[in-house]
Amino acid sequence: MSIETILAEIDAEIERLKQVRSLLAGSRATSSPGVRSKTSKGPGKPKKKRVLSADARKRIADAQRKRWAAQKARSK
Repeated sequence: MSIETILAEIDAEIERLKQVRSLLAGSRATSSPGVRSKTSKGPGKPKKKRVLSADARKRIADAQRKRWAAQKARSK
């Protein structure tokens, strides 16, 4: 066998493998709704930023200070 023949066979095999891979990737993306392929980048909804009220932030901060105080008291 000549080198040109070997290279031609390798190129043909690579093309067959690329076709099989694209078929498998396409069937996987359609069969699994939770899995997106890397090539499909559709426009998605931007996520809304969550906003806390001032009262909620104060309650969370107070609770965290209480936890810190309890932790500090236990360490002494």
